[in-house]
Amino acid sequence: MNIELARRQMVQHQVRTVDVFDANILQVLSSVPREQFVRPGMEAMAFAETELPLAHGQVMMAPNLEGRMLQSLAIKPSDVALEIGTGSGFVTACLARLAASVTSVDIYEDFQASASANLEDSGINNFDLQVMDATQQLPDGDFDVIAVTGSIEVFDPRFVMALKPGGRLFVIVGSSPNMEARLVERTGDNDWHTESLFETDLPALVNAQLPPQFSF
Repeated sequence: MNIELARRQMVQHQVRTVDVFDANILQVLSSVPREQFVRPGMEAMAFAETELPLAHGQVMMAPNLEGRMLQSLAIKPSDVALEIGTGSGFVTACLARLAASVTSVDIYEDFQASASANLEDSGINNFDLQVMDATQQLPDGDFDVIAVTGSIEVFDPRFVMALKPGGRLFVIVGSSPNMEARLVERTGDNDWHTESLFETDLPALVNAQLPPQFSF
């Protein structure tokens, strides 16, 4: 397998074709070694146009969705970023390359251990990984950008309240198969503006699904 050719084809034929043209995003996706972040034995699938399985029934997002998310957040080099759902650490690595620093939380300790190793192996050190259930609590501090890498059924305003004024949140809201990717900007102490970006479908954050609703 020609890794570099597969990487270029991923960027050209998956990411750019969904109108991701930001040069910084394309450069990051072209340089972060995605093959180091997949499960062992799946390196040949690292650049496929699909979600990739992780432990605990979780997935890596497809490259085109990662590109659209990163571009929508308009990340600046001075930004402080928060990621909800570390997974393998690939999006963490992209955020770390684009922002000044990134805090990333995940409910699974083994994800944080493997993600930390992946990030360090990729030469990245401006990250802080925490084991935390983001449906119950969030890290201290205010953030310029927040990327939520799993869906939620109902919008959670706590995520907006963790933003600085003018901060941006990417989140996918709804129930499968009809979900909406949203960009939310905090405009005031208790105000925010929401932009609908596109329709998609993504597995939910752990503990973010509502229990079944029964009618009698």
